[in-house]
Amino acid sequence: MQLLRYAIYRFGTMLLTLLVVSVLVFAIINLPPGDYISNQINELRATGQASGLAKAEFLRREYSLDKPLWQQYMIWMGFMPGVHGFSGLIQGNFGWSFEFDAPVAEIVGDTLWLTVLVNVAAVLFVYMVALPLGILAAARSKTWIDYSSAFVGYLGLATPNFLLALILFHYGNKHLGLPIGGLMDPAYEGAPMSWGKVQSILGHMIVPTFVIGTSGAAAMMQRLRANLLDELGKPYVETAIAKGMSERRMLIKYPLRMAFNPFVADIGNLLPAMVSGSVLVSVVMGLQTIGPSLLIALKSQDLFLTGFILMFVALLTLIGTMISDVLLVLLDPRIRYEGRDI
Repeated sequence: MQLLRYAIYRFGTMLLTLLVVSVLVFAIINLPPGDYISNQINELRATGQASGLAKAEFLRREYSLDKPLWQQYMIWMGFMPGVHGFSGLIQGNFGWSFEFDAPVAEIVGDTLWLTVLVNVAAVLFVYMVALPLGILAAARSKTWIDYSSAFVGYLGLATPNFLLALILFHYGNKHLGLPIGGLMDPAYEGAPMSWGKVQSILGHMIVPTFVIGTSGAAAMMQRLRANLLDELGKPYVETAIAKGMSERRMLIKYPLRMAFNPFVADIGNLLPAMVSGSVLVSVVMGLQTIGPSLLIALKSQDLFLTGFILMFVALLTLIGTMISDVLLVLLDPRIRYEGRDI
């Protein structure tokens, strides 16, 4: 029951934090002078295009861009009625993309689940690679296994993701026959889900998952190795071995459990960091994720599209942080909240 109460409490704080983040996101995207519509109006006035000017002025009034910023925020969130009543983020209306001349929901509709799919696959890749290699490097410290894993780790950290994407983009297809470009064959784009489409997506995800997850796996492997070596040097390890506990059982039962805490704590940061860090990879490899849309929206000051994508990344961060906090309570009984053991 205490764990359930804590989970409910964390969910409530997540919603409050998301509200604060929404204020910061809206303020930051409005820091640069002007916006897409204002820039377009100035350009149309300079060229004397009256018909286009009328449409731009209409859009400005339609989406309340002629109101003070605090009112624009309240209408954007759905806390205040706009031209069409209460119709904001909390009502499921993500706004209009002026750059693409389409609703934001239509622009990001298919890319959202593909973005989550690719980055969740990359996170799983990170843990599946970093966990065994980090444990092996620490357990066989100062051997060729340790040195080899360290070399691989430093190589992964030093190689830029977009460069690795370019290399695999060419050689992966040439020598291994891996599909490149996009996250599915063009024939399946816009088609309903089928087994053939699933196979196409899984095949196209191999290279992006490896590229996006490599640097994260290398960093986490080195961190796990360092934490595990620190735990292995503590007196309780020698005591456990002296009492006859096997080295493997001792490693899993005590030091690994303590060293694993940063792994769990990283869940909240790893997924959004990969989403934001995969923008260039998505552009290079032509992936149908929100990365290219975010880049275009930032360049053109497309307020509603930029705001929604940033809120989406913030939501991933908060969900990941909440999950990691709950898992930390289950993993480490020493953690206390509000003076009580959970």
